[in-house]
Amino acid sequence: MRNIAKTSISLAAAGLLAFSLAACSTTSEDSGSTSSSPSSSAETTPTPVASIPELTGVDTAVLLDADFAAALTSLGLTPGTVGTATLVDGSLIFPITGGNVDYYDPNESYRPYVQGTIEHEGSGFSLTAGDTVVELTNFTIDPGTSKLYGDVAVNGTVAVEQALLFDLHGGTLKPLQTGPNDTAILEGTTVHISEDAAGLLNDTFKTDAVKAGLLVGIAKITVNTK
Repeated sequence: MRNIAKTSISLAAAGLLAFSLAACSTTSEDSGSTSSSPSSSAETTPTPVASIPELTGVDTAVLLDADFAAALTSLGLTPGTVGTATLVDGSLIFPITGGNVDYYDPNESYRPYVQGTIEHEGSGFSLTAGDTVVELTNFTIDPGTSKLYGDVAVNGTVAVEQALLFDLHGGTLKPLQTGPNDTAILEGTTVHISEDAAGLLNDTFKTDAVKAGLLVGIAKITVNTK
């Protein structure tokens, strides 16, 4: 990220995060972002309206869709957690370990007007069929492109790093909520299998049943505001 003025994390910054994640969870056309690269040159980069220079937690939880769980069962795939991830009441939970978000005035021409990353190092989930275990880990959300990337390993061997795994849609996004212990909560973004991930899983498990766009679940992102 460029060296630009940063503000401290506050409830106002949490409001910024709501804008940023709303943008990352809509389509690229809706958010005004057609590329993760800024449309303006470094010399003309505007000052962001607000910034969260360092995300310090808490987590991203994905409430698994019943049809996704049924699809896994039909394929003979058993899900599991990896690293610091947990499965609680039907939700896969991945701790936020870092990242940053910059929010620019959407009325100006600078695009994408939301930039940054939301990182989840050291956690993920696995899919197992017989002797084959696929692990998807180290998720990175790019709010400028509405994409979620992650590492893919097969039977302990890394197959690809930071592959495009999931597409994020925000049609059911709820307004920002304040949570306990100085947190903010944004819930409702839907998570879908990307075309790349569908191809990887189909190749690995020798099937053609994993379809691009399959709904995985609904995301709930909780962040510290102080």
